[in-house]
Amino acid sequence: MELDIKGILERLPHRYPMLLIDRVIELEFGKSIVAIKNVSINEPFFTGHFPHHPVMPGVLIVEALAQAAALFSFSDPNGLEEGKNQSVYYLVGIDGARFRRPVVPGDQLRLEVAAERLSRSICKYTGRALVDGQVAAEANLMCAIRSLEA
Repeated sequence: MELDIKGILERLPHRYPMLLIDRVIELEFGKSIVAIKNVSINEPFFTGHFPHHPVMPGVLIVEALAQAAALFSFSDPNGLEEGKNQSVYYLVGIDGARFRRPVVPGDQLRLEVAAERLSRSICKYTGRALVDGQVAAEANLMCAIRSLEA
């Protein structure tokens, strides 16, 4: 299954400037995802990171991996989020994060995330971000689902 930006916006609560997924090219619900983030000089973080040598912050690459994980973990194949408006998805742990090469304007990040363990409260993933087939970043992620308090 593939998703364009409209399908992504229907499934994620993130919006500009924090939406870090542009397209989904492969999606197997509950198992894995391959998503794309096109890195443009127009990204707001490049103003200060760094003005004369723009580099995408590593924490935002990890955030993009977590957003990709959210897309395949908690949506059914029809696009309806389980517990929509009743729960929220938090990134609660990052292990083994490694940043192998800088990500700069003009790059296209290929975000590959696979589920290691999914449950109703805690989920674990392995993820990597690639540019031109080279690993730019990789990490093990842990996310939590929490009920929203009324």
